[in-house]
Amino acid sequence: MHGLDPRLLATLEAVVRHGSFSAAARELGYSPPAVSQQIAELERRAGLRVLERRPVRATPAGEVLLDAEQGVRSVLAAASAELDAMRAGTAGRIRLGAFASAATGIVPQALAQLHTAYPHLQVSLCQLEPEAGYSRLKRGDMDLALSYDYDFIPVPPPRMLRRTLVARDPVVAVLPADHRLADREVIDLASLASETWIAAPEAALRLELLSQIAQTPGFQARLQYEGDDFNTVLGFVAAGLCVALMPQLALPRASPEIVARPLAAPQLTRFIYAVRIDTRHAPRAVLDLERILAAQALAALS
Repeated sequence: MHGLDPRLLATLEAVVRHGSFSAAARELGYSPPAVSQQIAELERRAGLRVLERRPVRATPAGEVLLDAEQGVRSVLAAASAELDAMRAGTAGRIRLGAFASAATGIVPQALAQLHTAYPHLQVSLCQLEPEAGYSRLKRGDMDLALSYDYDFIPVPPPRMLRRTLVARDPVVAVLPADHRLADREVIDLASLASETWIAAPEAALRLELLSQIAQTPGFQARLQYEGDDFNTVLGFVAAGLCVALMPQLALPRASPEIVARPLAAPQLTRFIYAVRIDTRHAPRAVLDLERILAAQALAALS
């Protein structure tokens, strides 16, 4: 095989990610014919087809090259982070990613505090779920991300990423304020088995899994909802249509229409992490932001 050019690998990655030569060309600043020529050159050097054209997707050989492209990006991102950390100064930019409930419940207060310490620092925020955040971190498109997993479905951190626990977010039962169990201090899942449930936005809280955890038959998501907005779930609960499980951080601070109660055994916990490229050094502002996010998470959950 002839030497592979990282620029050709980057073109392949963009084409596969977009599923389109023209969309990849717009992102990369090339013309569509130039992108086609680069893919043809990559296939010439590899000696194999790397793309299926209709629909556009990677061949097995292309998947090998995509893995190589990811590795190149991760190494360069790590090197860039190391260099940034070696530079003195408090100006610059942090690209932060956060899932929805963290973006509303932790990030605003944390960034306000960070701005006091680093008034010349620019911060951009992208709301996304953990897998997308991991991908962007490894691509070097993000400096720090908030992610999560659950104690009953632990997810190991991806290679080349460093994950720091910043908070334990308990999962609670959310009931209409006039529910027959609203006065209880602790809710046993088995006592809610016959209720009308709404499936929570996060896949880890799907009721099929909860049925296994509680070892109680009868859990059914009778009210179907497909989406990623906990506020929609809260609206259904407040209307008296159903009950739900939610991480505490996703709850509003006060609402007269709902009550949230801790669970009896088995108790469920969502672990919240700060994630960045795994390097020996990290920019001081990024480390400070990690610390501030942890403090804000503790305050929000206390």
